[in-house]
Amino acid sequence: MVEKIKLFVYHANEDDPKKCSARKLNKFGFAKLEKNIKKVPSNTILLNPFAKKSLSREDFKIAIGNGILAIDCSWKNAERSFDYLDKKNYSRALPFLVATNPVNYGKPFKLTTLEAFAAALYILGEVDYAKEILNIYKWAPHFLDLNKEPLEDYRKAKNSEEVIKRMNEYI
Repeated sequence: MVEKIKLFVYHANEDDPKKCSARKLNKFGFAKLEKNIKKVPSNTILLNPFAKKSLSREDFKIAIGNGILAIDCSWKNAERSFDYLDKKNYSRALPFLVATNPVNYGKPFKLTTLEAFAAALYILGEVDYAKEILNIYKWAPHFLDLNKEPLEDYRKAKNSEEVIKRMNEYI
């Protein structure tokens, strides 16, 4: 059996539990939730919108070895959480993508934790795994349809610079 990339979430418990995709990922066994920021694993790919470098296929070895980390917290506290975790992990930003979640449908960069993980997995070449996790919500598989062209371009890019160059074609 092929090893799957481990998914981790620092969960600050600041959102509506009924709408929390991180909790549902955990419930279905796709992601491990950690409520104590000091216990979050190190050396993962931290999905960080404030990062200076974009996620790309060149990050695959880190992801398969150590996993991918997302932060599920209020935007009011996000910068502080990202600053803390940035020191222990490899921060990477996701490129331009459009949300399909019911709260932020059609808005760029307003992804749920589920959409962020699916995008990261897709860009890293784990397309089937991205599709698998998206099946936990009826609306979620549409994320890949809506973003198919950019996701394919990002997946084919060799490194962060190429991802950014391709992203600029969509903005």
